[in-house]
Amino acid sequence: MKLSAQDAKGRPLHLTYCTNIHPAETWPEVFEVVNTHVLAVKRLISPTQPFGIGLRLSFQAARTLVQNPNTLVAFRQYLNDNDLYVFTINGFPYGPFHGQPVKEQVYRPDWIEIERLNYTELLAGVLAVLMPRPEDPLGQQLGPLVGSISTVPGCFRGRAASDSRAMVTMAENLRRAAATLVGIRADGGPQIGLALEPEPHCVFETTAEVLRFFEQHLFTEQSALRFAELTRLDKVRAAEALRRHLGICLDACHAAVEYEDPEQTLADLQSSGVSVFKLQVSAGLRMSQPTRRAVQALKPFVEDTYLHQTVVRRGAALIRHLDLPDALAAAETGDVGEEWRVHFHVPVFTSDLANEMGRFESTSAFLKELLGHFARAPLSPHVEVETYTWNVLPESLRTLNVDEAIAQELRWTQALLSPAP
Repeated sequence: MKLSAQDAKGRPLHLTYCTNIHPAETWPEVFEVVNTHVLAVKRLISPTQPFGIGLRLSFQAARTLVQNPNTLVAFRQYLNDNDLYVFTINGFPYGPFHGQPVKEQVYRPDWIEIERLNYTELLAGVLAVLMPRPEDPLGQQLGPLVGSISTVPGCFRGRAASDSRAMVTMAENLRRAAATLVGIRADGGPQIGLALEPEPHCVFETTAEVLRFFEQHLFTEQSALRFAELTRLDKVRAAEALRRHLGICLDACHAAVEYEDPEQTLADLQSSGVSVFKLQVSAGLRMSQPTRRAVQALKPFVEDTYLHQTVVRRGAALIRHLDLPDALAAAETGDVGEEWRVHFHVPVFTSDLANEMGRFESTSAFLKELLGHFARAPLSPHVEVETYTWNVLPESLRTLNVDEAIAQELRWTQALLSPAP
């Protein structure tokens, strides 16, 4: 939904949630999600105003739409008829994302592999058709609108360590994706940004690491010359187009797990000149006074589907564990540190947590601070709530049905982005 605030470029802010919370891999399943859950959330949160969708499409679903253009056009008409619009796509998970172990395979194919480029280009083509046109009544009502696609942070860290040319290959594939986006724009389509999303245990874990990649591999003179070859633009316009179409998706949970400072992270992004195409509103787990006994309260969050990277702070040192069971096993030997943060998305309105084993909390304090700074100087036009772990949350955190929980998350976020004067 469109908010009254604007980003640094004068574009309206759009708030939504990511449909990756709902199991759906095929196109019929995705459509059913929109026709049921999305419409239900719209009735709860935006009954009389257009409601934007943060759409998650697997490779299978995206390919179906591209191979059946009549289906794609019919879906665009369905969106218009129901006062819905798509402005951002989650292009992170390529394949199945629910109901089976995903773990580190969620990053494959990655940006070393051509399959990731092909998938992203499919998503760009779908988004270009679905986004409201400026001349349409809905487009006129929404105002200037850009599109965004969030994607994996390069590759899993171990993959880059074993490939000396990983950074070079990833940069080239990202330039090729950006060239596709330039072509869409040149053909009269919308402006679309491709956003790398830093995440623990990936080659770009932190905001600082992904900014360094942009500085060293993408926003260089050599990169601009290569992009000029791909797009037939002159070097100056090629450099501008790279910055217009390649940027970052900032996930609040990921940044919190990495112990980033909210104000400093936003300041670094602003001074870097790298576009922030999407802010993902999310919260993880935090335990501030861990003991061998206390960390047992996190055991109910051990599950087989997703990777729950855990970062333990000991003084100035950060000890990174690939998954929560690894951290719990280390704790059995006395390695508990001074604070734990876990990449397990929980409802953003949740703060203090407890179960029969003990008390802990979420990273919502980090998220509130981040949104407070962001509200004063928004860096991105897109804000997306993302609590994709709903189906593996402990029952104690699922006291609402999923549609009501999503609506509550959106209201919570909207209140922080639009504080009372």
